[in-house]
Amino acid sequence: MLRILQAALVYINTLMLQDVLADTEWATLLKPADRRGLTPLFWQHVQPYGEVRLDVAKRLPLGGSTN
Repeated sequence: MLRILQAALVYINTLMLQDVLADTEWATLLKPADRRGLTPLFWQHVQPYGEVRLDVAKRLPLGGSTN
């Protein structure tokens, strides 16, 4: 179960990074060394404790999704 959760987290992080890098303002600011330092292995945005309410009727605006 933990491996599935980790894989899902890396997938969502990858989609978030792709959305940021698709922005032309960021594309001009980042140098090749900055791009080499990017990784989808971050977790500061994860709330590991407490109650998380999910609205399954909404989608995350990631990967070009408009819903």
